[in-house]
Amino acid sequence: MTISKSQILKVYWLHKDFLVSYASGIVGDRASAEDILQEAYLKFSSAAAVQDLDEPIAYLHRIVRNLSLDAKRKHVREASQISTAGDIAFAHVADSSPSPERQASSREEMARLELALEELPDRTRRVLEMYWYEGFTLRDIAGTLGISLGLTHSLVADGLDHCRLKLRGGKV
Repeated sequence: MTISKSQILKVYWLHKDFLVSYASGIVGDRASAEDILQEAYLKFSSAAAVQDLDEPIAYLHRIVRNLSLDAKRKHVREASQISTAGDIAFAHVADSSPSPERQASSREEMARLELALEELPDRTRRVLEMYWYEGFTLRDIAGTLGISLGLTHSLVADGLDHCRLKLRGGKV
């Protein structure tokens, strides 16, 4: 039975949602399933143009099934290759966790930073904490504390300079 272009499109649109769900169940994601269905439509319309299809719906369904299974196999094969390459690549990577010495050094650095913050005047410390820890912008800090943007900038800069100096072991 020869099918006209309008009949091909009608068969496709009537079964599109079901076929996307079907392909999605095989490949595991809807976007890939929709890509598969587009490819299936091209194959289906090409085949229908050159040969008689006794059961066009079954033929379209089989195309979607075959393309979905091919895509699934390809995905599994690629994932396996990536996994193997990753295992090989990471086999030579050193442990990235910090050494006990580095952990101790970091703790000492944090203690010096906390002391440096405690030495700051209250307003400078508060501005620096809002900027550093709470993620406020300079404009937000100025608005919240009711101070000028220029003063906010100066307070942050002064606080950072003080903390840098203390972290290097210098005196203020």
